[in-house]
Amino acid sequence: MARHDVVIIGAGNAGVSLAARLLRVGAKDVAVVSPDRPHLFRPLLNYVAGGQATMTELTRSTAAVLPTGCTWVRDRAVAVHTDEREVELAGGDRLGYQDLVLAPGMEEDLDAVPGLAAAMTAGWSLTAHLESQASAVWRAVEGLRRGRVVFTVPPEPSPCGGTALKPLFLACDHWRRCGVLDDLDVQLITPFDGVLGVPFVDGRLADHLRELGVSVHHGSTVGAVDHVERTVTVDGPAGRVLEDVERAFVVPPYRGPDWLAPLGREGSAGLVDIDPETLAHRRAPRVWSLGDAAALDTRSSGGGLRQQVEVLADNIACSRLGRPLRRYDGYTIIPVTVDRRRLMLVEFDRTGAPAPTTSLVDLTVPRRALWLFDRYVEPVIYFRALLRGRLIP
Repeated sequence: MARHDVVIIGAGNAGVSLAARLLRVGAKDVAVVSPDRPHLFRPLLNYVAGGQATMTELTRSTAAVLPTGCTWVRDRAVAVHTDEREVELAGGDRLGYQDLVLAPGMEEDLDAVPGLAAAMTAGWSLTAHLESQASAVWRAVEGLRRGRVVFTVPPEPSPCGGTALKPLFLACDHWRRCGVLDDLDVQLITPFDGVLGVPFVDGRLADHLRELGVSVHHGSTVGAVDHVERTVTVDGPAGRVLEDVERAFVVPPYRGPDWLAPLGREGSAGLVDIDPETLAHRRAPRVWSLGDAAALDTRSSGGGLRQQVEVLADNIACSRLGRPLRRYDGYTIIPVTVDRRRLMLVEFDRTGAPAPTTSLVDLTVPRRALWLFDRYVEPVIYFRALLRGRLIP
């Protein structure tokens, strides 16, 4: 049985960025466990759904993004045996570790919404959150000229759930430019009392939605969909059934992988039970987690992951040396396009308080420069710096 100093489960943003950072700061034996599948810069999926990017731009092979010097275990984890400090693999082998980092991401749970799986198979319901559907979202948007359309903000936990507003705003601006927005009844279902549940920006977002004529169902989720009857059931304070829906752009609920359940926090949809500040598992020694799969008590985001990578890379070393562990304050960020050329950045900490990275300009004011950065500069930074272990403020 092979053993490695640090074993990382998952080759997404979290796993690859951490592996590269560990190697950059001197780790000698890092293994990444992941099947051979495409690596995606997932934030661009929203731009694919808005007709502003292509799948080719955001897709790389796993081999192309793994850092030089790490061991790639081309398999899938199916269990963790913490007493033996071993990971069980789908192929039947086991992999030993000194420290284990769980970064497999979350999985969509289509069965949690009755009718959603069938509606997505039929193509009536689509979402930019699934790479197999992002291009189809834009084709559907282009084809809509009248009728009722439903968008959703997913309940937490969800990978970058707040960015689900991007496809809505990009679509509405497209329809406005085509002169058909007034012929469309656009509905938004959000689980929050505000638009995103972030008080210092909810009012501004509500103003933009009002300007576009979007009807908002607050504190609500999708209870069921029926692509044959073309209905969406809204569960919430004023629950109702939306009828004659032309398209339902529904982000599915998410949860942690089933095999992680023994290490999950109760009531957290299967997310790994870690101390959200140190990223160390509460019960299993030498086990850590970050990214979407971790119960971090904050909103999932790539921007927040940058700080998590820095903290966790240091904390693995600190724990071995008996030094105090660093703390992650829950910083996260939600980039939201308000039209096809302007974007706002919503930065906040675990308490929901504003946590701006600059005091020189208010980044919650939509700007063209922010859209240009998010659409064109951020992907370059991601592939050329972050996945290579370089820290970008």
